[in-house]
Amino acid sequence: MRREIDRDGLAQFLRHRRQALQPEDVGLPRGPRRRTDGLRREEIAALCHMSTDYYARLERGGGPQPSEQMIASIAQGLHLGLTERNHLFRLAGHAPPTRGASAELHIAPGLVRILDRLADTPAEIVTELGETLMQTPMGVALTGDQTGYHGPARSIGYRWFTDPATRARYLPEDHDQLSRVYASGLREIAAKRGPQSRAAHLVERLRDESELFRAYWDRHEVGVRPASGKRFVHPEVGLLDLDCQTLQDLDQSHLLLVYTATPGSESHEKLRLLSVIGASLT
Repeated sequence: MRREIDRDGLAQFLRHRRQALQPEDVGLPRGPRRRTDGLRREEIAALCHMSTDYYARLERGGGPQPSEQMIASIAQGLHLGLTERNHLFRLAGHAPPTRGASAELHIAPGLVRILDRLADTPAEIVTELGETLMQTPMGVALTGDQTGYHGPARSIGYRWFTDPATRARYLPEDHDQLSRVYASGLREIAAKRGPQSRAAHLVERLRDESELFRAYWDRHEVGVRPASGKRFVHPEVGLLDLDCQTLQDLDQSHLLLVYTATPGSESHEKLRLLSVIGASLT
């Protein structure tokens, strides 16, 4: 439901939140010549995936009314909490998102700050359906860019049962266990969220499209948990045997996954090589 935009309130709130953020809060170097309090407009605009001119007009109380998608992007770029995000929506003339796809995409600023400090480590933030929302550069180097998928393919569980290339990134001996984990996890989420949830719709789609999924779904397994480690088959460096540590945001049902290797191991050396390969491709 569209409301009247509060241009002055929106402009003041944006300026205040931008000036309150420091470069280190968002993973940027401070630099010796910085005189601006907080972040520069061009820095925030880049974090919000918009032009500097468009963002500057909003801070000056001008420009067209931003869309809900644009406000969601600004809220994420400014590292707003849920209460602040909802306030921003109201200032922009929109009702805050209810629980659902759009609300679930907002990442708690605490998780974002942690991820920003893991630039040299493979890490990602995912939803309960396995949709990757953010990755570190090393995360992209390890598994490829997982944030560009659309529709049901955003979920790794969906891709696992419908895309052989997804399964090929994992050791074949682990495929059976991973199939059990994804089917079991989706069954638990669908039961928790209800028959009209995105999880339930994903189940129906997979039952229609994947014989492999139907085979594991018909086992009616629940409580199958992933191992503490994951074995990846990387096209450049080969097998990587990594530990996976998980930090959960209970409010948003998001997970921060961090992948590390035992110091001195072959996989540890391969991660170092992967960091060089990844840097050469950027």
